[in-house]
Amino acid sequence: MDDDSPYARWEQRTEIPLFLASLLFMGAYAARVLDVSMPSGWQRLCDFTMLALWLLFAADYLGRWRLSGQRLWHFARTHFLHTVVVILPLLRPLRIVPLYDAVQHRQGEPRLSLHARVIAYASLSTLLLGFTGALAVYQQERGAPGATMLSFGDAVWWAAATLSTVGYGDITPVTRGGRAIATVMMAGGLALLGAVTGSFSSWLLQIFSSESDKRPPES
Repeated sequence: MDDDSPYARWEQRTEIPLFLASLLFMGAYAARVLDVSMPSGWQRLCDFTMLALWLLFAADYLGRWRLSGQRLWHFARTHFLHTVVVILPLLRPLRIVPLYDAVQHRQGEPRLSLHARVIAYASLSTLLLGFTGALAVYQQERGAPGATMLSFGDAVWWAAATLSTVGYGDITPVTRGGRAIATVMMAGGLALLGAVTGSFSSWLLQIFSSESDKRPPES
């Protein structure tokens, strides 16, 4: 869309505050999952915080839809990541690219190269996906009969093995919810690994090609 359109202005103004809100949502969810002895008052505060922030994300989604002028189903199809993160708000920090664009638009500094942006985005997305996936699967697996994931450290180890496509098999989900999360993480790990590998290979080829062009022709 045009940078001067209402939709673009909305995105530039809301992207940074909503990213900070998503980090707060992640912190409240992490505290809710990891602190099993949390007093009931703090539990209610975390639950209220997550609900209020989810309503904020939903309002942002509806605002973007209205400003786009599209039918809802068409907006959901053409803005797939927006739709995913409003359903699964833990994944909202993955919207790093629009956040980077909003910051650069305010600062007016030169942008990173395309290869650097892809590698940085994929690396940060891997860290965020690993952390949120570890939290989500640990919540499902904790206390389940026959579970091999006995601590959050086990969940982090499993997430690292899953995203790197190594898959040692020493720790595996046994619940339906845990296996569903594992399926999403395996698909995400393959996509992110392919993005990093492809971008890095393209960057190397570009460097070698430029060096070859600078060499004087052999007599």
